[in-house]
Amino acid sequence: MDFERELKRRRDHVNEVIRSYLPSEEGFQKTLFEAVNYSMLAGGKRLRPLMIDCTYEMYGGQGKLAEPFMAGMEMIHTHSLIHDDLPAMDNDEYRRGMKTTHIMYGEAIAILAGDALLNCGYRTAASAFFTGGRAEDDAEEAVCCDAESGRRIARALRILTLKSGMDGMIGGQSCDVEYDGRPLSEGQLDFIYRYKTGALIEASLMIGAVLAGAPDRDVKKLEAIGTDVGVAFQIRDDILDQVSTTEELGKPAGSDEKNHKTTYVSLHGLEDAERQVELLSARALDLFDTLSAQHPFLRELLKQLIKRTK
Repeated sequence: MDFERELKRRRDHVNEVIRSYLPSEEGFQKTLFEAVNYSMLAGGKRLRPLMIDCTYEMYGGQGKLAEPFMAGMEMIHTHSLIHDDLPAMDNDEYRRGMKTTHIMYGEAIAILAGDALLNCGYRTAASAFFTGGRAEDDAEEAVCCDAESGRRIARALRILTLKSGMDGMIGGQSCDVEYDGRPLSEGQLDFIYRYKTGALIEASLMIGAVLAGAPDRDVKKLEAIGTDVGVAFQIRDDILDQVSTTEELGKPAGSDEKNHKTTYVSLHGLEDAERQVELLSARALDLFDTLSAQHPFLRELLKQLIKRTK
């Protein structure tokens, strides 16, 4: 397998799916729509929708049932980035090599764009209940899915709302904001990493599998894999913030130290941080190899994203 070629093919597909759910830039709220589309189309790795697509395929999923969740997940993730960059939080001016949403459109529109994407993410995922996943709720041609698909969609929605809310990503973000600039304990840092970063990765691996009807034991394993991958991903971010450049990262480098932020690197140093990434990565891949279905591309994706350089 040529991993880079396959990654490009799959990422192109994800981008097509995402574009199909974005609003037209017209009407009295045109500026809001522009801010939403600017944020959604600013690039990015598309890791979470890729994971949904891969685990859906891995367990024999057929058709486009996963596509509304792929787009919805990226909307929810992008909402978190818009709000994370705001002056009230990290006050960053660049994201993915482009000016952040509040720099381009002002703070008020950026807040509303983030709110809109959170709402639209759930609405988009819920559209999976209807044939093709794009029919409006009140459209005459909207046809509900069959009962088994409906049960799987409902379960996937529960995972999505749990992992993105106050018991997931937003809960982790709240702890990060509350203790900003203050020393953190190991337990607090682990909580932030698992919930702020890990929760949506857990959800992405689980949702595709649930939609395809994977065994419960595999869904639980995928959640554990997502935890380790998410924490390793965040520690890698800490490392890159220390050793990389703004040009390479597409966002400010050295901001953790400038903001007096406690990270795994500040607590344990670069060498130990690298060892922890390797440990978590190995444990996640070992568990992946025990799943009842396999997906070589997804396994390599998990391996590569932890070892990334930007």
